[in-house]
Amino acid sequence: MTDVPVLRSLGASDRGLLRTATFLNMNWTGEQRFTYRDIDRARELRHYFGFCASRGDFGFVAELDGVTVGVVWLLFLDSGDPGFGFVGEGVPELSIAVWPGYRGRGIGRLLIAAALGEAAALGEAGVRGPARVSLSVEHGNPALGLYRSVGFERAEGCPEGTWALNLTETP
Repeated sequence: MTDVPVLRSLGASDRGLLRTATFLNMNWTGEQRFTYRDIDRARELRHYFGFCASRGDFGFVAELDGVTVGVVWLLFLDSGDPGFGFVGEGVPELSIAVWPGYRGRGIGRLLIAAALGEAAALGEAGVRGPARVSLSVEHGNPALGLYRSVGFERAEGCPEGTWALNLTETP
């Protein structure tokens, strides 16, 4: 068994994986605040597993010995169907989930680095690369420490819990 996850690109066939990740994210406290039925019915949650590569969405799956242990994905949601971390058109919202039992091992940091690296590379290649990335995090979520450590800052003029990172200023 290896301790270093293998990353693979996220694809349209990973919808079920993103549904599971959304479920985990909504229940980050360890208590079941939402059921799968809740996230399937709520438009504001359902779009998080509506991965669409043609819109520019991308992400990565972390696997250890063929078992999924985490996922990161960036969705280009628009003002007609914004995510909780929406800061503006053309700014993708980052979502990340590391499966319970695998947290605290650096997998989240690895996934975020891969996603931000890909976003920056797209911009450098002239392909709909974003200048900023946003995310939403609830008060009390320990993941905020990770987000701040990679350069995310509170997004001014946006709802509480919305954070953004300028890709041209990453540490």
